[in-house]
Amino acid sequence: MAATPPKSFDTLPLAPSTLENLQRLGYAEMTAIQAASLPPALLGKDLIAQAKTGSGKTAAFALALLANLNPRRFAVQALVLCPTRELADQVTTEIRRLARAEDNIKVVTLSGGVPLRGQTTSLEHGAHIVVGTPGRVLDHLDRGNLQLEALSTLVLDEADRMLDMGFVDDIAKVARQCPSQRQTLLFSATYPEGIAQLAARFLRDPVTVQVEAQHASEQIVQRWYEVAEPERLPAVARLLDHFRPASTLAFCNTRARCRELVELLQAQGYSALALHGDLEQRDRDQVLVRFANGSCSVLVATDVAARGLDVAGLAAVINVDVTPDAEVHVHRIGRTGRAGETGLALSLASLDEMGAVGRIEQLQGRESQWHRLAELTPARGERLLPPMATIHIQGGRKEKIRPGDVLGALTADLGYTREQVGKIDINDFATYVAVERGIAREAVDRLNQGRIKGRGVKARLLKD
Repeated sequence: MAATPPKSFDTLPLAPSTLENLQRLGYAEMTAIQAASLPPALLGKDLIAQAKTGSGKTAAFALALLANLNPRRFAVQALVLCPTRELADQVTTEIRRLARAEDNIKVVTLSGGVPLRGQTTSLEHGAHIVVGTPGRVLDHLDRGNLQLEALSTLVLDEADRMLDMGFVDDIAKVARQCPSQRQTLLFSATYPEGIAQLAARFLRDPVTVQVEAQHASEQIVQRWYEVAEPERLPAVARLLDHFRPASTLAFCNTRARCRELVELLQAQGYSALALHGDLEQRDRDQVLVRFANGSCSVLVATDVAARGLDVAGLAAVINVDVTPDAEVHVHRIGRTGRAGETGLALSLASLDEMGAVGRIEQLQGRESQWHRLAELTPARGERLLPPMATIHIQGGRKEKIRPGDVLGALTADLGYTREQVGKIDINDFATYVAVERGIAREAVDRLNQGRIKGRGVKARLLKD
């Protein structure tokens, strides 16, 4: 069956200012999920949309809720529930970009790992849109900080993962405090039985749309390696040494396996970090920042911890363990090979996991391509190191630090070039700036002797 051709946004009943903003942001044509879901959503219909991360779903629901918003009414008119803090932050950023067409749309993020006080203050100043995790949103509702009487749109983003993470009761409590005459948009990568039950409880006569994953299978080179259990973790290092990917996301089924693999890789000289549920929020933030900004080569993660993580230009995915859920496998490998680039998906499987491999083959409609570990040859030369290093600066948004202040301190004040400075991430209390690895130690020393916004700086280099 031929794919439906992409459509232009100007076929939708969107305001001219919104269309101009989309053009400025580089939204040339609608993705499949946007073309399928925006027409019914803009008509005010409830929606069940099945689409993978990276398919453009955030813009699909963001444009719908923004079209439904009255900027002159300073009350919460839209609520987006997300499974993780990281996804909530990404969604907030995307909504703010898409809302530039309107003056002064206020978006507030409510998620765990951040003190309640600052969020309460933000709500007191007023908001049009709230994005948050179910537990923290419910906490603010119970305390009377959040009022939903004016709500017109409720979005359940990555609803399947919210169910997996045990949020169903919290979602139900939040939904019961929303007006019954509202629009509900439910987005999910998979469609387990729990989603159907959730939809039956909270959606009214919904339109259902489903699109295939946006990642063409031919863009992802998939290779399987059979391993005995003692070979599994050393095999990951052999894969990295043979293929030398610039950035790798390695999936393990357990936290313990994540920790073991990171210890092994770090001992062999790889820049590797773990992402799992035992991490404190500050440590989790630092790990995500370092992987996204190119100062960590290998991120070892569990599926739940990596949910919502979307890294541009990811070179390789390694399945250290085979997931028993075939759809999760497809979701894992779909994080590479995006935006027209070729990606590498490398999977290790023992004889005990062949049943799960068979389910994956059935879902993909293709046989696995098997290779022998003996084919892997170590690369000559030094261990591949990440091109960047991350400097942590004490102080963030609360001290009114902006990316331009940090860039100015490094370029105008200290004389580094713009090309030597990478991504700058600022949260409430900390600033992270990626710089070329070769200048990192010197840059830290010079920053500590200099000033940002007229104040002295405390900077340090983040290490594995």
